[in-house]
Amino acid sequence: MKTTELLSKVRKIEIKTRSLSQNIFAGQYHSAFKGRGMAFSEVREYQYGDDVRDIDWNVTARFNHPYVKVFEEERELTVMLLVDVSGSLDFGTTKQTKKDLVAEIAATIAFSAIQNNDKIGVVFFSDRIEKYIPPKKGKKHILYIIREMLEFKPESRRTDLNKAVEFLTKVMKRRCTAFVLSDFYIRSSFQNELTIANRKHDVIAVQVYDQRAKEMPDVGLMKIVDAETGHEMLIDTGSRKLRAAHNAYWTRQQEMLRDVFSKSNVDNVSIATDEDFVKKLMILFAKRG
Repeated sequence: MKTTELLSKVRKIEIKTRSLSQNIFAGQYHSAFKGRGMAFSEVREYQYGDDVRDIDWNVTARFNHPYVKVFEEERELTVMLLVDVSGSLDFGTTKQTKKDLVAEIAATIAFSAIQNNDKIGVVFFSDRIEKYIPPKKGKKHILYIIREMLEFKPESRRTDLNKAVEFLTKVMKRRCTAFVLSDFYIRSSFQNELTIANRKHDVIAVQVYDQRAKEMPDVGLMKIVDAETGHEMLIDTGSRKLRAAHNAYWTRQQEMLRDVFSKSNVDNVSIATDEDFVKKLMILFAKRG
């Protein structure tokens, strides 16, 4: 991608997603994602009914009168985006590719985060950790993240979600909110790693997909290519039996995914490339609020 074309695309995403995060997600994001705990704020004189465990004995001894510590919710969060950059994300038959949709969703979450003074970081993953951008604050940092999402070229085209989730658990020492952005075109189980990660962090799964993964069109003979393995195959989409099998496979995969998310206690949402992702995210945020 040429520099001018890249900057233009970054600017378009910035204008659209910053506006969304300011006008739509401001309140939703704040209520959906809580601070990581309670922070000490001040001391005040003990009042009847206060918990004796909150007494500040140093201050009490100094003034010869009981004082208690006052705590308030510590609002600042660290938000991590785990972004799938494998080959299957390059696919899209309607308005945009899955990769483009992921970039818009990630940018919207990122701008919502900095409005709440939260840090934002990214892990790009395929079947390995392709790149890690440590959490920071600020618009400049977000624009860097968006540029990387649009321009980044992974070394591998395959997927292994376990690698990304394991890396998150190791690299993030304190609790964070982690969005996994992927089509979840996964060939191996990741339930155990996801469960472990969600005990330590607050993990949310955002699945992006194209309608063609759900329903195969009747367009006669078609050559299909597995974006991750490069395997090519000629199929007859005119076959009603083949189209039914394709749809049944999609349904089974979705049921398996829902089962994994349910057992891992992970909130999740599925968004198609031709859908309004704003509505879907707002429903997800409202459930958590």
